[in-house]
Amino acid sequence: MDSRFAVFFFIMGLTDTYFNDCPTDCTRQTEAPARVSLQYGDTFFQEDDIGSEVYGIYDLPRRYGAFQPTVGASLTSDNDLWVGAGGKWTTDRSTGSPIFIELSLMPGLYVHGDGPDLGFPLLFRGALGAGYTFDNGASIAVFFDHRSNANMTTLNPGIETLSLRFSMELD
Repeated sequence: MDSRFAVFFFIMGLTDTYFNDCPTDCTRQTEAPARVSLQYGDTFFQEDDIGSEVYGIYDLPRRYGAFQPTVGASLTSDNDLWVGAGGKWTTDRSTGSPIFIELSLMPGLYVHGDGPDLGFPLLFRGALGAGYTFDNGASIAVFFDHRSNANMTTLNPGIETLSLRFSMELD
């Protein structure tokens, strides 16, 4: 796995938690907007464009410190399926700006279809995105993510996705 996503995710999320949550309770559960997202983009393997991917995401309506639990599933045009759960961190709760940055880290199961062999059924998906939130809570963002098995086997190629995400808050 390209560990930079994981490092950034933990540095930013733990720093945010320390400054905004630790004066009272670092891991307290707070409310967060539940969201459903649909993402579409191009997939790349070893820098070659190999197809496309559709990715659905659900953000649970709570946070623990700065981390919001999230689940997702994606399907590529090569019939590769990935299903995972993890957490996300975003600047939206601390800046008050409609422009946001988001990092996420999600382990998940990979079912190999006709796409590249990624070496192991457990893949870690790290993502970095930037977007804009509208007054009604909907948002649009551009994301880059990387999936690989974090060197759990000697075969550890990664697959990347560059995509556009549309999200809506649920009432």
